[in-house]
Amino acid sequence: MEHLTIRANGANFHVVRAGQGKPLLLLHGWPEFWLTWEPVISRLSDRFTLIAPDLRGFGDSDKPDGPYGPDGHAADMLALMEGLGIERFGLVGHDVGGAVMQPLARQAPERPAGLFFFDFVYPGIGPRMAAPDRLNHIWYQSFHQMEMAAALVGASRESCRLYIGHFLKGWAHRKNAFDDVLDAFADNFFKDGNLAGGFAHYRASHAGRVAMMKGEAPKLPPIDVPTCVRWAEHDPLFPFAWTDRLGETFSTLDLAMFPGVGHFPHREYPDRAAAEIAAFFQRVGWS
Repeated sequence: MEHLTIRANGANFHVVRAGQGKPLLLLHGWPEFWLTWEPVISRLSDRFTLIAPDLRGFGDSDKPDGPYGPDGHAADMLALMEGLGIERFGLVGHDVGGAVMQPLARQAPERPAGLFFFDFVYPGIGPRMAAPDRLNHIWYQSFHQMEMAAALVGASRESCRLYIGHFLKGWAHRKNAFDDVLDAFADNFFKDGNLAGGFAHYRASHAGRVAMMKGEAPKLPPIDVPTCVRWAEHDPLFPFAWTDRLGETFSTLDLAMFPGVGHFPHREYPDRAAAEIAAFFQRVGWS
């Protein structure tokens, strides 16, 4: 794996690149950074060129000045791939990364060869996200918008480790999925600006999420790029039942349950995650 710094869209991005073959851009979620993809990268590097950036605000990429949400991240990633000299590429994303892939595919539908998603937010979830029995699951989205949030979580390395570990373990079904990298994740988020940089996504996304939860999300035409979704069986944050309206957002959809995992299929069962990714891109002729 090589570590690169790429200047794109007015910011410096830390990027990890590995392998050979058709390019796949891997977009992480929160609380993650490029390292979350390492098990998948190691399993696919003989077939694809894997490109795993830290999104703006995360890891060793530049930090945003103010809120920075999916539309901004999408513009960043299109510029990043141009900076790498890559016109067309496959897209793989999870959580925040999945939120970024939707505006990217709308802004430049000719660029992605295919879209592969693990669990993520899309408009069809609608008011279910704010149902009374879900409120204890989404408290952090409001907390992250408070000015004191980064200072509280980042008061010490241990408080940072406890907070990040709470989500990595709590949202996983296989509870040991991040045990080998928890200290690396804690160290990464404890770096100056990384907590606030990640929290900026929630400030930027707030109005859109409230509209979605009110059932007032804009009615957009479906995305026509070939799409594969493998949604975790045991995700406590985004239940599998919430996949029922994915067809309204993606016109060419291959949907199936990913058994035996929670919110992080790529870390909890990387053998199957890598196989699913490879099989989809082979089906769409990108291999």
